Amino acid sequence: MPSKFCRRIVLLLASACASLAVHAATPTGSSPASTTAPTEAQRMQWFADAKFGIFIHYGIYAVDGIDESWSFFDGYVSYDHYMQQLKGFTAANYHPQGWADLIRESGARYAVLTAKHHDGVALWDTAQGLNVVKDTPARRDLVGPFVQALRKDGVKVGLYFSLIDWSYPDYPGFTKTESRYDAKADPARWNRFVQYYQGQLKDLSQRYNPDLYWFDGDWEHSAEEWHAKEVRGMLLARNPMAIINSRLAGYGDYATPEQGVPITPPPQKYWELCMTMNNSWGWQPNDDHFKSANQLIRILADTIGMGGNLLLDIGPRPDGTIPQQEVDTLKEIGRWTHKNAEAIYGTQAGIPKDYYAGSSTLSKDGSTLYLFVDGRPNGPVLVKGLMNRVLHARVVGNGTTLDTQVVGKAYWSKVPGLLYVDLPADTLDPEVTVLALTLDGPVKLFHDEVKPIESN
Repeated sequence: MPSKFCRRIVLLLASACASLAVHAATPTGSSPASTTAPTEAQRMQWFADAKFGIFIHYGIYAVDGIDESWSFFDGYVSYDHYMQQLKGFTAANYHPQGWADLIRESGARYAVLTAKHHDGVALWDTAQGLNVVKDTPARRDLVGPFVQALRKDGVKVGLYFSLIDWSYPDYPGFTKTESRYDAKADPARWNRFVQYYQGQLKDLSQRYNPDLYWFDGDWEHSAEEWHAKEVRGMLLARNPMAIINSRLAGYGDYATPEQGVPITPPPQKYWELCMTMNNSWGWQPNDDHFKSANQLIRILADTIGMGGNLLLDIGPRPDGTIPQQEVDTLKEIGRWTHKNAEAIYGTQAGIPKDYYAGSSTLSKDGSTLYLFVDGRPNGPVLVKGLMNRVLHARVVGNGTTLDTQVVGKAYWSKVPGLLYVDLPADTLDPEVTVLALTLDGPVKLFHDEVKPIESN
């Protein structure tokens, strides 16, 4: 029988080994998991700061260069004709790192890939349903490598997922004129579909853990039928910092106006304008109605000036190459965004256009006003109703100091004068020039006071 001293030594050694085992099981630099859910502001911060993202519509619809999913739903082609495109989808020249590098060069801070559109053809090897791994010559997962490439480049990952699946036999809808069954009349069949699509989402979540889920197709059923609340809970349980767009039947985080630039800011705190480069989401070789880099930069300036994000779409060919015109446009946008980064990323909505006849943004503390100047102004840039004193004015991206002048300010009046900023022609950007006005504090704008008539 060991002595008391020996037994004490054994106990001390056992305790030390247990302590080492605990430390070995804890990743270096980690801390105990917090049970406190992040606030909305914490989850949405990167999105609010990002301002610019790239949308990618990639799928079998590029083979014939026709509308994604809608071409058979609307009866432009038969379903069988549409599905023949599976045979021609090769992704033979798909280079996800090249895609990610181009996106980073454009200045986009996040990207959204169509993991599955309404046609039900997934870009990864789903357990059920159609996918490009088993049903096309591509024979590989197109989502995973792109996710890895984006993360390597420091770009946030978004995945588009259609709730509806017009190809799946347990989904009620099929075409505009045909349906398989009534979900309310056959709840058991509908629940089979719900389990199917939730299984795909769970798979996406576990495999790729995206930063953003971009849903579509919620209009065909109610939030209750989609089990939208449960879906949101499932996704946030996996990643409490994930963001969800508005198209989860009311259970999203931000609004998604489409194509048309809002005239006035949407009422939602967070929003994103999704827009095509031409008139098509996917690649359509006959659609040459491309917006110029200048037009898109002005749209970006207008969007962020109202506090929103721009999600600009590109459509790769079936082999995975991106059309050269889209590449060139993204590179020119990238030249501009990198030059004017301080006026774009991390900013807030600018001042109303009653005060400045153009787009503008403000620094987070509100003390720097950025003015976006289109074209070649005929004279000095004008700002009205600015109560602040301008400490310094300069051209963003080259640092040129600018002269300012206040005109029409009466010493006895509260009404501020007109601020004029001289902008030499040799400082102009080929697309949009950005000016920075350093103010003496957070921006203050004059508002007219309507008083009753005291005498007449």
